[in-house]
Amino acid sequence: MAVPKKRTSISKKHIRKNIWKKKAYWTALKSFSLAKSLFSGNSKSFFVQQTKINK
Repeated sequence: MAVPKKRTSISKKHIRKNIWKKKAYWTALKSFSLAKSLFSGNSKSFFVQQTKINK
């Protein structure tokens, strides 16, 4: 017979949500930093094939 589960407390729910948000924040920060280094050409750990434009 099915038994209803106990309800998760609001504080535990907020803690889990904040962990998820923190992971998303750090991932966005890393990707933005990588994009800035690629755009400026200062990247040392990520290689991009440069295309030359002939005029």
